[in-house]
Amino acid sequence: MIALVLRDVRRSYAGGGATLTLGFFLLVAILFPFAIGPDARLLARVGGGVIWAAALLAALLPVERLIAPDLETGVLDQMAVRGYSLPVVAAAKMAGHWLAFAPPVMGAALLSAALFGLDSAATVTVLAGLAIGTPGLAALAVATGALTAGLRGAGAVAGLVLLPLAIPLLIFGAGAIEGGAGGLKLLGAVSLVLLAGAPFVSAAAMRIGME
Repeated sequence: MIALVLRDVRRSYAGGGATLTLGFFLLVAILFPFAIGPDARLLARVGGGVIWAAALLAALLPVERLIAPDLETGVLDQMAVRGYSLPVVAAAKMAGHWLAFAPPVMGAALLSAALFGLDSAATVTVLAGLAIGTPGLAALAVATGALTAGLRGAGAVAGLVLLPLAIPLLIFGAGAIEGGAGGLKLLGAVSLVLLAGAPFVSAAAMRIGME
């Protein structure tokens, strides 16, 4: 399973996925100040929410490539034949996706926090929230990728599936800037629930796709 995690991470970085994630995140963060205007107080107030919205969209970017290629080429069938547990395979996919997109997102978030004029305490809270919440985003992305694998227009369908389910992460992640430790605890609880349930949902979807 470690080899599967490293394979997914290597494929993402070699294919430019991490660079795309970083560029997309920074583009979203740069465009918002132009739309909102130069009001420093307003930018600082909405900065946390914008960073979390950008992180959510960045997690969604590679969703079509998380499960579908391995399903189409028979990699998942070979793993099932060799006795690998599909929930464990799904968990490895989640770990690989998190390692591929979370470090670039957190690096870009640090730059975005400076762009929005967040103070040091708010910046630390944003980064802590991303560290806690991005595993939940990765779990949602892999489960969504498994549910939509093989569908025509999977990217659009994946957005419709993932975005509503990610709303609690978005709310508690952005709210942690004002909620402090309480907000981070709620964010952690939601992330843990997603991490616990997503491998089994993904495995069930993969079994259906292999039939």
